Amino acid sequence: MQTLIPLWQDIIRRLQQADGIAPLLIRLYLAPIMMQAGWTKFQAFDSTVAWFGNAEWGLGLPFPEVMVVLAAGTELVGGALLIAGLAVRLISIPLMITMLVAAFAVHWDNGWLAIADSSSWLANERVLESAERLERAKDILREHGNYAWLTGRGSLVVLNNGIEFAATYFVMLLALLFTGGGRYTSLDYWIAARLQR
Repeated sequence: MQTLIPLWQDIIRRLQQADGIAPLLIRLYLAPIMMQAGWTKFQAFDSTVAWFGNAEWGLGLPFPEVMVVLAAGTELVGGALLIAGLAVRLISIPLMITMLVAAFAVHWDNGWLAIADSSSWLANERVLESAERLERAKDILREHGNYAWLTGRGSLVVLNNGIEFAATYFVMLLALLFTGGGRYTSLDYWIAARLQR
C-alpha cells in the first residue's frame, strides 16, 4: 500500500498537466450543437418568430422577434466563442439560460427522455403509449415500404422531445462556467497568462 500511494500521486500530478483537455472536449462537443440551433432559427426566422410568439400552439413569449434574435445570436456567437475558448465563462451564462428556457418552455411536458424508449424506467405515459404507434408504423413500412432500406442505417424511433438533451447541455455549460475554457487549450488561458506577465 505504501508504494501505491506515491504512484497514485504521481499519476494525479501528470493528469493535472492535461486538465485542459476535458473543457476543450466539452467545448468542441457543444459548439456545433449551439451553432446549428442558432443557424436553424435564423434560417426559418419567420416560422420561428411565429412559434415563439403564439400562445395557442407555440411558446407565447413576448417580443418574439427580439427573443429569436437573442436566442439565435447567443447560440451562433456562443458556439464560435466555445470553439476558440474565448470568454467561455461569460458566454456559458446566456447559453445556460437558453437551455433552461428550452427545457422548461419547450420540453418539460414531454418528460425526461428525448427519444421514446418504453423499456426505460424514466418512461412516462406518453412514452409508453408511443411504443404501440412505433410498432404500427413499422408494420405499415414492412407492408408498403422498403423496410430494409429505411432501417439500413439504424432503427426507427419516436422522438419524445423531453428535457434530456437540454438538461445535459445545461450541465456541460455549468461545468464550463466553473472550469473555464481549459489550461493550454483556450484563448482565455493564453490571454490571462499574457496579462499576468
